Amino acid sequence: MQAKIIRTAVLLGGLLAAGAAAAHPGHGGHTLTDGLAHAFALDHLLAVLAVGLWAVLALPVGRAWQGPTLFLLALPLAALLGLTGFMLPFMQWALALSVLLFGVLLLLAATRQRLPLGVGLTLVLLAGLLHGLSHGFAAPGAGLAAYALGIVAATAALHGAGMLLGLGVQRWLSERSRQIAVTGLGGAMLAGGGLLLAGHLAA
Repeated sequence: MQAKIIRTAVLLGGLLAAGAAAAHPGHGGHTLTDGLAHAFALDHLLAVLAVGLWAVLALPVGRAWQGPTLFLLALPLAALLGLTGFMLPFMQWALALSVLLFGVLLLLAATRQRLPLGVGLTLVLLAGLLHGLSHGFAAPGAGLAAYALGIVAATAALHGAGMLLGLGVQRWLSERSRQIAVTGLGGAMLAGGGLLLAGHLAA
């Protein structure tokens, strides 16, 4: 059973790493479908899944909703600032670093070395602000409402997927197998974030 989990984690890491070359598709769309699709850009996809997964594994029982909720609230708020034309330097690097950050958080969760609740949630909030600012800055002028709705809806669905994965890990795996699985997922997140960052540095 444990060997199967390890193989699955390694395969997932390879798939995520292989997809890193497609890290950030264009922002030219202006429909609901374009917004939905853009949420699956690799940096956003990995970060959002990790938030849901980490929230279930690291936050107290009954409070896992706080991580995804903070991210979802930060996303449109920061996007409004991005719409004004404000942008931080090296934003793509920062987005890749947010993926690396969540990889570290998952590795900490695997070893039960949890950050203080306030620290972890603050990091989630900051990541949500970064992703929202990026989306707002690059958002199209026409069809903005539908595009934004698509991103928020897909982000919420991805949060849910991450939370379901976390619940499955908690309920169906033994403590040892759970540690191996979460370590593999954290490692995959680090691999994806590292390749994203390397790609931006080489660009």
